[in-house]
Amino acid sequence: MTTDTEYFDMKAAPIRIGAVRLKVRDLDTVSSFYQTVLGLSPIETGDGRVTLGTGETPLLQLVGDPALAPHDPRQAGLFHTAFLMPTRADLARWVAHVAEARVPLQGASDHIVSEALYLADSEGNGIEVYADRPVSDWHGESGEIRMSTDPLDVPDLLKSAKGTAWSGFPEGGSIGHVHLQVGDTAEADRFYRDVLGLDIAARYPGASFYGGGGYHHQLAGNVWNSRRAGKRIDGMAGLDAVEILVRDAAALASIAARANSAGTLTTNDAGGLTLHDPWGTAITLKT
Repeated sequence: MTTDTEYFDMKAAPIRIGAVRLKVRDLDTVSSFYQTVLGLSPIETGDGRVTLGTGETPLLQLVGDPALAPHDPRQAGLFHTAFLMPTRADLARWVAHVAEARVPLQGASDHIVSEALYLADSEGNGIEVYADRPVSDWHGESGEIRMSTDPLDVPDLLKSAKGTAWSGFPEGGSIGHVHLQVGDTAEADRFYRDVLGLDIAARYPGASFYGGGGYHHQLAGNVWNSRRAGKRIDGMAGLDAVEILVRDAAALASIAARANSAGTLTTNDAGGLTLHDPWGTAITLKT
């Protein structure tokens, strides 16, 4: 996967996030936000949908419906979509860009494994923008992945830009992870660990972080706003689906077998294998 002196190679991981699909009330406004603030480019538009990404790689699918109920932050669903910058310099250039544009941020943290900033789109969908540190920085003396939430040294980060300006979401950028709101972490573990086959890479009070291939997390679930939440209400704006790219067909078949044994609702079609977590969030897996 990687050596301790290198950055994690997401493309070599057994799973990685493909695209995230959001249901939104005002398609034009939300699409404009992601293009202006994150620098994503339109890949496909039409029929009340917009697909945004970098180059020809889709990262975000927006489905518009003005009749949707507003996003409810207490419901299970999305905590944030985390956009991974290829380098620290890319992150620094983005920070300078949003500072100049006076985009409101909700936080900035040093997580040991990464440096991250937080904000929300125009309909309240959470966003993280981050850059990983080298894998050698992640582990404690016993080999465990260490994660923390410490203040981010923004002035030091900005030095990495070296005077170069932001020019849009960089090639090689991706969605590094998706952090979900769940009703119960133990129940989330039974789905994301036992069915999807991910490791619990780290835990916080009220949160589990699920990683594959040694990554600190491709998915996470917390109860900080959504403890004891039931299934998401139909007809509400917010998260619709998460696409996961699986490295090989054998791994996908193993997930399907575990889902069948667990009695998890599945749909298998040309779009891939879709599972629903206990709160109704659609997870579509494809090779």
